[in-house]
Amino acid sequence: MNTQEYITASCSISNHIVYKNGIQVFEKKFTALSEFLDAAYLHFDIQYPRFYKMDNLSKLGFLGVEVLLKDDFRPAGYEAEETGLVLANASASLDTDLKYYGTVYSIPSPALFVYTLPNIMIGEICIRHNFKGENAFFVFKQFDATFMEQYVSNLFGNQLLKTCICGWVELLEEGHKLVLFLIEKEKRAQSVPFMVENLRNIFLNGAA
Repeated sequence: MNTQEYITASCSISNHIVYKNGIQVFEKKFTALSEFLDAAYLHFDIQYPRFYKMDNLSKLGFLGVEVLLKDDFRPAGYEAEETGLVLANASASLDTDLKYYGTVYSIPSPALFVYTLPNIMIGEICIRHNFKGENAFFVFKQFDATFMEQYVSNLFGNQLLKTCICGWVELLEEGHKLVLFLIEKEKRAQSVPFMVENLRNIFLNGAA
């Protein structure tokens, strides 16, 4: 029985550049973050009108998952309950919290209030892809590869999941950094073992 999980794909987004498995696939510099996110959505030809209603944190996470899964994920191989999502960041939903707070002096915005919890991003992704497995959102000062590896490995070890998307989705004002990993038990040509060292390497260098 195979007890080893593998990182079968990765996606990184920072400084207005998108990488898939360490290869640059989109760039739009010298523009506002919101414009970059919308431009990336159009570039990857994603058909999901609800995207435009999301806050920037949800848009960033949503785009990252779309790029991560493209050409590297076989949803027919998993039940909805077998796919999980475990994410973390440093600022929670503070970017949207501040924007919502700015509206309370006039007319509070219900559209912003909906996104004043970071796990709403997970909900948007799960609705899009029909993921119904274990999901969690954590807030740390920085990406904790050891915690992520232990937490996700435990979900696999207890047979709660057969595949999982995990990683870091941080956004505050114009600053942003996303690094996502697709974890599976099936080894592929480009796979690397799901280990702390490999998580750190990809997080720092953007290469699978």
